[in-house]
Order: sequence, then structure tokens, then C-alpha cells
Amino acid sequence: MIEGKTILRVVNLCKNFGGLQALKNIDINIQENTIHGLIGPNGAGKSTFFNVVSGLFPPTEGKIYFNSVDISNIPAEDINRMGISRTFQAGKLVSNMTVLDNVMSGRYNFKQNPIKSFFLNPLQFNKQEKEITEEAEKVLKFINISNFAERWTNELVWVERQLVQIARALISNPKLLMLDEPTSGMGIEESREVAKIIRQINKEGVTIIVVSHDMNFITEVSEWITVLDFGIKISEGTPEQVQRDPRVLEAYLGEEK
Repeated sequence: MIEGKTILRVVNLCKNFGGLQALKNIDINIQENTIHGLIGPNGAGKSTFFNVVSGLFPPTEGKIYFNSVDISNIPAEDINRMGISRTFQAGKLVSNMTVLDNVMSGRYNFKQNPIKSFFLNPLQFNKQEKEITEEAEKVLKFINISNFAERWTNELVWVERQLVQIARALISNPKLLMLDEPTSGMGIEESREVAKIIRQINKEGVTIIVVSHDMNFITEVSEWITVLDFGIKISEGTPEQVQRDPRVLEAYLGEEK
């Protein structure tokens, strides 16, 4: 196990949907300033784990601690304000807004309602608007997509949408960034560019959890990997340890090796 401060601790986490148990007694510790991979076959519970930790679904049982604070039943917007931000596998963006506006919306979620601010204090709103615009432009530059700023999001191809999602998640200055299939639909070179961006974000002091179906990508970018299958944690360790684990081979290939 990687030594260091635990930023996220998940204890005995269970999530049921009716009679289906999507997560079963999951225990995971995410160490601060690391890149932690989360992998598993389709239906393993990876996205459910993200949805419960980020507050979209309440846990059925178990506890989630972020920097030692119990966030198990806190609303998603409050979890975001505490320092957890995420992307979505579906590439969720607002299609009738520009890329810059989409990225700025990540900061508005973090701050108070912008419409209320405008009517109560228009001068303060204008100052805040300028600050958020500058922050969004810096994030776009950091991700190397400054030239996307004025494009409409419905004009973007899949790869570009994923990069904009990452930028929108970053603008709230998260301590923990959760990336759900950030290289889905990408080729080898595009995946390498995303891996490079993830490492750059991590070097800025952001802890990252990455979900991916791509074993090559996840072993390349992660320091520690947790493997789920049918909602159960079946393996955990360094990339080398996980790749050699017969339980992982069985889960992915359907037979013991």
C-alpha cells in the first residue's frame, strides 16, 4: 500500500437498487496526491461507486470520509464545494452554450447563484463574472484547448467534449478529481495526451481517481489500482501486482490463467 495521508476513505460501502446489490462491502483508501485507478468489466460497479461518492446516490450502507469528514449523506453540490469534482462517462455538456461558458458553469456551481448575485449586487456580480472568466481561460490554456473557448459544445467531437469536461471539473480547484472513462472512444495517441494532462493535474497537487476500461491506459497512468467485479473488490495493488492477479484475469477473460 502507498504510504501517505488518506484523502478519501470508503468503509463497508453498499449500494442497492431494489433487489440488485451494485456495491457490496467496498473498502477503499485513496492516498493524497496519488493517481488511483478503478477498473473492472462492464457492470462491475465503477460508475455506481463514483455516483455514491460524489453524492448523486445515497449509500445503502457504509461510510465515506473525505479528509476525515463524513460525507456519506451530503448533497452533491455541498460535496463539490468541499473539494470533490468529477466528470461523466456520457460527456455531459450544455449544448446551447460555448465551451467557455460550460467551463465557467463549473465555478458557478461552486459559488452562490449567479442570477441572485446579479440582482442583489450587480457590481459584485460583474467583478465575479470577470474573475470566473479569467479562471476559465487559464484552465482552458492549462488543458491546451484555449482555441475551443468560443465554440459551441454541440460542434465538438467526442474527444474534445471529454477535454472540456475535465476543464469544467478543474475550475472549482478540487482537492480530489474523479474522472469517469476520460479516454472512452479515443485512439492510442489521444489517450496518451489525456494521460499527460492527468499527470500535469496531479503535479499541481490534485488527487485523482480514474475509471477506465482500458487496461493499458490505467496501468500506465495509475500508481495504485482497485479492481471491482460484480460490485465486489476483487484485487488491489500496484499496476504490476494487479496485472499478475489471477482473479483479475478471470474477471476480464472469463477463465482462470
